[in-house]
Amino acid sequence: MDLSTNPAPDAGHPTVAGDAVVRVRQALLAAGSQDTVVVVPDSVATAATAAAVLGCEVGAIANSLIFECGQQPLLILASGAAKVDVALVAREHGLPKIRRASPEFVLEHTGQPVGGVAPVGHPVPIRALLDTELAQYPVLWAGAGSHQAMLSISYAELQRITGAVPTAVR
Repeated sequence: MDLSTNPAPDAGHPTVAGDAVVRVRQALLAAGSQDTVVVVPDSVATAATAAAVLGCEVGAIANSLIFECGQQPLLILASGAAKVDVALVAREHGLPKIRRASPEFVLEHTGQPVGGVAPVGHPVPIRALLDTELAQYPVLWAGAGSHQAMLSISYAELQRITGAVPTAVR
């Protein structure tokens, strides 16, 4: 698959997903980063499918996981190879209990669907934590606002544009 092209969402038929991808692109540029969003024909809503389509290791997929923590959203950018230990994360950061958020909570706080959540492009900034295991990969891939959009980014750039605190998640 040629990922050098950067097709834009269909502007003639705006959808929540299409609008979300546009907001991700705008957020990347506003942060002084490059628009590296690629749109693929098939769903890349899981780390395994994204890695297969993109030709990378599952560990290089930076899952943007939204949790509910004290009734507020918490974004954990975790390696696709990691299962987040929420008790460890809460303990290490002095947080109240962390719970997996409902799809409705995710959409409300990010404007993006579960499986397509990007690290940026949310209505308001979300407190973020960044899995230190991701630092071993020179190129990371993260959701870009829909089940068919991904963006590429370095660990350092991902940390910079999200303000995420590096942390062990397992």
